[in-house]
Amino acid sequence: MPSLEGTVAVVTGASRGAGRGIALVLGERGATVYVTGRSTRAEPNPDRPGTIEDTADEVRARGGNGIAMRVDHTEPAEVATLIERIANEHGRLDVLVANAWMGYEIRVLRIPFWEAPLEHWDLMFDSLRGQMLTVQLAVPLMRKQDRGLIVNTLWDVGSHFHGHVFYDTVKNAVSRMSFGMAEQLREHGVAVVALSPGWMHTETMDLSPEQAAQTESTEYVGRAAAALAEDRDVIRWSGRTLRVVDVAREYGFTDVDGEVLSPFWEKYLAAGGTPPDSSGRRFGEQA
Repeated sequence: MPSLEGTVAVVTGASRGAGRGIALVLGERGATVYVTGRSTRAEPNPDRPGTIEDTADEVRARGGNGIAMRVDHTEPAEVATLIERIANEHGRLDVLVANAWMGYEIRVLRIPFWEAPLEHWDLMFDSLRGQMLTVQLAVPLMRKQDRGLIVNTLWDVGSHFHGHVFYDTVKNAVSRMSFGMAEQLREHGVAVVALSPGWMHTETMDLSPEQAAQTESTEYVGRAAAALAEDRDVIRWSGRTLRVVDVAREYGFTDVDGEVLSPFWEKYLAAGGTPPDSSGRRFGEQA
């Protein structure tokens, strides 16, 4: 039996990138996956490949149940309709991956913050608002079963300055938001983690062969999310900011190429890049 058969999951922002990779892996483990986003076959994004229907079809091809639903996660009514549909169709929600991200609609350049357009700040923090809104509306359904997993995706900038003040601020905010959510949901049996991939090779990236060789696949973060969803004691990690490479070591999986460490991570770790999570502990350390 697939390890996540009977599991009901939502993956937001799943038309492409990390969201697509996570949805596909959850699907191949047997989950029912609600694939959400704004890019549809009827209204595709002209600048970016992929739609929610494409991802849902791939989820089904891998053995899961993929359900595409167009949702703008900054709109309360649309998110409420999604949660109501899940409640009516399944009466439960086991895994929520809050991944939708609009911050790349403007290129992230390492420029002085006083030169950066505030429109970019708004896009990034609208994404954060969408994560919060989606979790808020999903929590009542998850609390009914006294168990669940919420994954907020981010890039773990750690204690080093990323180089873009807006990006650095919002990604640290995701980590701290997840920590606070975990504190208030722990007594209800719902785990909350922030999950950070490394340098992923997504559909929208135009990389040289040398650059591509440094990256990891979008399914690597999917394998991390699936490993956490399969763990009956996942609450022990609640409140942590977890890096995919550390989750892989803990649960014993690899990327699709059979490797645990991409060249990016090898260089990062060799340079001493081991940022703690927002609680001050590193992954694997018990409270």
